[in-house]
Amino acid sequence: MDVRKYRRLEKRGRGCFFLCIKRLFCGDTVSNIACERSLASLQGRKGKTMKKTMAVACALFLAGLCLSSVLPVHGEGEVYEKTLRLHVLANSDSEEDQALKLAVRDAVLAEVTPLLEGCESRSEAETLVGDHLDAIAAAAEAVVSEWGYGYGVSASVGLEAYPERSYGSFRLPAGEYCSLTVRIGEAAGQNWWCVLFPPLCTGAAEVREELAAVGFTPAQIRLLTDAEHPQYVLRFKILEWLESVF
Repeated sequence: MDVRKYRRLEKRGRGCFFLCIKRLFCGDTVSNIACERSLASLQGRKGKTMKKTMAVACALFLAGLCLSSVLPVHGEGEVYEKTLRLHVLANSDSEEDQALKLAVRDAVLAEVTPLLEGCESRSEAETLVGDHLDAIAAAAEAVVSEWGYGYGVSASVGLEAYPERSYGSFRLPAGEYCSLTVRIGEAAGQNWWCVLFPPLCTGAAEVREELAAVGFTPAQIRLLTDAEHPQYVLRFKILEWLESVF
């Protein structure tokens, strides 16, 4: 931003907030004199009003910054739409419950994998899994019973928020994904996850080929598999909006 624009912001009593934020986050260079003038503008008759305005603006900016860190960029939105995940939550973090979780996982995969053979889209996979939730839960309950536990088991399909996760050489960005979620007992222990569609839960050796086969673009495949160079962009659109409002 050029000096003239900073001066216009200054004259309208808004300079201090935007000078500080843009110097900190956007790399703009502004003289100390300009900052001092902006700070001085807060000490006039409208100082109290400006301070309140700044407080609101700061709160909005911080909220926008938090949101911007999870906005889908570089094709992530379509990645969410094309992926069905599996999430198995253990009863607790005890050694026994964690071992049980893995046994339940194996039973769920044995039940679901044949269902999804030949699936061509996430929506088709979601429908098939949703139609067989009772059978999936029953398979998990059978394992729990065989192991001598009385834990309840539930299976559901829906949107679930995930942090960024890595699965070998495969990486999924943080965001909301459609997920088959299996909860064992209190579901308070460490979880296990994988990708049901495309079918990557069995550790497919050629991840890129699996992704390409179900319609992922080359750019999306790079996003998911280039774990050493994640392509994230932090957005500051909230700044532009605040300037237009205030």
